[in-house]
Amino acid sequence: MARLKSVRHDEELSLVDHLDELRSRLIVVVIAFGVAFAACFWQNHYVLAALNRPLDGLIPVTLGVAEQFTTTLTVAAYAAILVIMPVFLFQAYAFLLPAFSPGERKVALPLLLMVPVLFIGGVVFGYFVVLPNAISFLLAFNSDEFNVMLRARDYYSFTALTLVAIGILFQIPVGILAVTRLGIITPRQLRKNRRYAFLGIAVVAMLLPGTDPVTMLLSMAPLVVLFELSVLMASAFDRRRARDDTDDDDDDEEPDDEGDPPDGPGGDGAGLGSGERNGRPDALRSPARTP
Repeated sequence: MARLKSVRHDEELSLVDHLDELRSRLIVVVIAFGVAFAACFWQNHYVLAALNRPLDGLIPVTLGVAEQFTTTLTVAAYAAILVIMPVFLFQAYAFLLPAFSPGERKVALPLLLMVPVLFIGGVVFGYFVVLPNAISFLLAFNSDEFNVMLRARDYYSFTALTLVAIGILFQIPVGILAVTRLGIITPRQLRKNRRYAFLGIAVVAMLLPGTDPVTMLLSMAPLVVLFELSVLMASAFDRRRARDDTDDDDDDEEPDDEGDPPDGPGGDGAGLGSGERNGRPDALRSPARTP
């Protein structure tokens, strides 16, 4: 790992240097994944118990001789991916951030720091709110007509994909703040076309692994709230930026204390009477005496 230090925007690197930096950061991610995977596999009974909690006492079944072992490996890998996601995002930020200019970095850095926080919030919301209700609805649907046996491999894949998808969907504020602060779209346009945004949120929520109305509605609710909060934050940032620009313009303007009179056709001050140029009106001067 020859290069892991941060790169400045004005620093010129060759293609080999960029590839060397990328390789080093990928090695860090792989090492973090290996450590997390070993820890999750070592404590796999806690991981499996946590994932089985939304089943409310129902135990998944396996249908093959080696399926218990392979399923445990898969679950440990899913859990490791969730654990190292902040590390992966940090390394991605560190690699991409030098591409931004100092002005763009002021916009990008706060937004990038929000990504792991929002992802973790989405995973927590999905685990405690979406999964229990979605699983309860799906398993109870027409349960009198079926002998319900939940296969472990399918259930854990469904759980992992749902949690990851909701964590990614919680990135809506980052996208909205990015396009507004970079000037691509304005908060006023977002408010005006919010019905299209709600339609897009509904379509995306419908594409989640559950494909059931409960998962869709439970996923839509926080996304709509996040959208509205993002628009409010974007409006606040927009007003503050406009106020700062106005203050900068006022500072650049220097008042003219000299009070120079406007130029007339006859040169400087030619448009004024001689008395005004001497500090008093001509009407107040005594009339000239003729000889």
